[in-house]
Amino acid sequence: MPTYEDFEKLNILAGKVVKVEDFPEAKKPAYRLWIDFGENGIKQSSAQITKLYSKEQLLGKKIIAVTSFPIKQIANFMSEVLVLGAMDKDNNIVLLRLDKEDGIEPGSKIC
Repeated sequence: MPTYEDFEKLNILAGKVVKVEDFPEAKKPAYRLWIDFGENGIKQSSAQITKLYSKEQLLGKKIIAVTSFPIKQIANFMSEVLVLGAMDKDNNIVLLRLDKEDGIEPGSKIC
């Protein structure tokens, strides 16, 4: 069973989506996202969230992501972070979001 110390090893940050593109090369429908994590830089990720979110809805949205996993190649794209979400009853991914976004800057640590 994972320990609290294991959880502390994860770097989970708030980020802001600054660019969104279709990702037709992915096996399952997905977007390519570029996410601003403040002083941690802009990181890219692939996210299978096309059923519930349009590109326009995602641009500027604050998200939560694990930024300390190894880079993963998905088709011809290098995904640097894992965007977090929960599965709804129809197996769609619903993005995790902050209850209050005021004062939460890109790169804020999730604890």
